[in-house]
Amino acid sequence: MKKIVLAGGCFWGVEAYLNTFKGIIDTKVGYANGNVSNPTYEMVCQKNTGYAESCYVEYDENHLSLEKLLDRFWAVIDPTILNRQGNDIGSQYRTGIYYIDKEDLDTIIKSRDREQEKYHKKIVTEIKPLENFYEAEEYHQKYLEKNPNGYCHIPRELLQKKDK
Repeated sequence: MKKIVLAGGCFWGVEAYLNTFKGIIDTKVGYANGNVSNPTYEMVCQKNTGYAESCYVEYDENHLSLEKLLDRFWAVIDPTILNRQGNDIGSQYRTGIYYIDKEDLDTIIKSRDREQEKYHKKIVTEIKPLENFYEAEEYHQKYLEKNPNGYCHIPRELLQKKDK
């Protein structure tokens, strides 16, 4: 199984969206690449921890390639907006691709470069190695399953589509 961490604004929607695809084995929402130990949601919302709301993804590359996973990720974010997705504003809502396996970097860069061709503005999505990841509180995990009417910047119809 392969692993990667994706930040695309509010982590609730990113997790729900990714879980609609065949090949996703497990997801956890949490906080990536910040500068304090064991952050809480409240700390991250204060905007001084450096963390991005993120989704830790474990996937089976026999059913879902990294290239295809990234294509699906790009489809639900605006990678040209800094520190915002939908109505969520702040550095914790920045977009990012945090890789665990440095061998994935070439695929990630090629994917970003292909995506850039669709935009006039420069893509600002961070591409960095994963420095740290802390799981978010339990009430955030699979949040939209528990709260089907919860806020999400990703269109609802994309959260319903299943190819499992």
